[in-house]
Formats: sequence, structure tokens, C-alpha cells
Amino acid sequence: MKLLKSTFVATTLALSLGSFSTTASAICLGMACMYNKMTPLEAINATENQVTVALKAIQLRNSGGAAGSEKESDDVIINDIKEALTLSKEINANDKVDRNRNRANDYLKKARKAVKDGDLPKATEDLKEAEKRFAELKGMLELTQADRASQQTHMLNRILDKPDR
Repeated sequence: MKLLKSTFVATTLALSLGSFSTTASAICLGMACMYNKMTPLEAINATENQVTVALKAIQLRNSGGAAGSEKESDDVIINDIKEALTLSKEINANDKVDRNRNRANDYLKKARKAVKDGDLPKATEDLKEAEKRFAELKGMLELTQADRASQQTHMLNRILDKPDR
């Protein structure tokens, strides 16, 4: 009876753990599922579009066409900038692109701070610079043939620290 009880508990435990791990692995394989919902080029285009939306919101507020208070329109602009920052996380191609994406994100953060401080001309300037830098990322996506050849180092040469021919 004791053996039957422990067998039943072990089987139940194994089945329950197996079902949870199967479900979890079907849903997400590590941290990679947080992002990577689009290609880097699609992510760059989406981020550029969102920055354009933020610029249009600033122009609308400057022209006085925004309904509601200035605080509400500032919140809309800040949310547009936050959305652009979120979309930029999808840009995941290589280290060079990532470094330059971070630099473009710095301009988005400066623009967000400028909007919070009420300096819309500075925010416009920072958003235009961010838009320009995100556009430059498109040219960095493709590696030249020389870069690809330099990255194809034989595994044994890497281990033995020998240069390739």
C-alpha cells in the first residue's frame, strides 16, 4: 500500500510538472519571446512612423488645434514618444545597429524630458534628430561581403587562437 501511494504521488507530480513545462515551452522559449514580433526593418519603419506621429502631435498643439488642456496634449505627446521607445526595442539585428539604436533612443528620451519641461521647440528638434538616426539604421542592417567573410572564422582556429588564412 505504501509503495502504491508513493508511486501514485510520483506519477502525479511528474505528469503535472511535465504539463506545465510543455505549456510554458509552447508559449515562450526564453527571453526571445518578449520581443522579435517583427523584423528589424519593420521595427525601424514602425518606430519612424511613431516618431512622426509624435511630431504631428506637437505641431497640432503648437497650432492650437488640440482639444483640451495643454497638460492633456503633453500627455498624448509623451505617450507617443514612449510608444516609439517600446517599438525600438524590436530593432535587434547586430551590435552596431544596437549601439546606434541606443543613441537614437537617447534623443527620444531627451524629447520626452523636454515635453515634460514644456520646451516644445527643443522636443521637436530632438524628435527630428531621432527620426534621422532611425532612418540611418536601415543602412546598417546589411553587412558587406567582407564583414560576412571576417565573421566566418573556423571553430578550431577560434579555440586555438590561430588566425585564418
